[in-house]
Amino acid sequence: MSRQHPQINLSRRSLFKFGAGAIGTGVLTAGLGSNLFAAEKPLAEDEITPDKALQELLDGNDRFVKRKRKSPNQSYTRLQEIAKTQKPFASILGCADSRVPSEIVFDQGLGDLFVCRVAGNIATPEEIGSLEFGSLVLGTKVIMVVGHERCGAVDATIKGAQVPGQIGSLLDAIKPSLESSKDQPGDKLENVCKANIIAQVKKLKSSPVLSELIKTEKLKIAGGYYDLDTGRISIVV
Repeated sequence: MSRQHPQINLSRRSLFKFGAGAIGTGVLTAGLGSNLFAAEKPLAEDEITPDKALQELLDGNDRFVKRKRKSPNQSYTRLQEIAKTQKPFASILGCADSRVPSEIVFDQGLGDLFVCRVAGNIATPEEIGSLEFGSLVLGTKVIMVVGHERCGAVDATIKGAQVPGQIGSLLDAIKPSLESSKDQPGDKLENVCKANIIAQVKKLKSSPVLSELIKTEKLKIAGGYYDLDTGRISIVV
């Protein structure tokens, strides 16, 4: 059953007024400082659209695959330029896997991407909150959920692995994708990896903050599948 969310005002001024009450712990306002909320306009470049931001990611990945990387915005000058403020154009929810570093596979640099990484690229409340912050406050125009070939967390979920500590919480978050893809033909691991990407995109779109930004055409959310053997990212949703 779908849940109806009340309409919310997404201005930075109203977010600042919410303070600790809206965010829960007040970490953003108390810990990071109110100066992050002072700007009336998004920090990302106003002229870039969500579609253009997505294409920029795909173009960067194409350069990476073809070994034509520009390695932009990686100089000491760039470091100094963004020391006091940031305006990333895209957010990434990626897997913690060491073989899929976002800035490299998308051929981007310092201050270009707002990146959240967690095993299984799952949208936990903390990850969703971070991405809401990236889009609403910093002004990123696209969020891409990036899953990848032969994901260990997905593989462990398929095998029903018995794991210690909090590792099980990752597998529990992936289990619904195992069920939703059970009748699909082809490679089971790949199918579940892609189903998990789609599930996390859906979860992000259920956020009232992000859904309102999508509604007003200020944000796009997409899902990409990374091929470990070629480096290519293909859009799955």
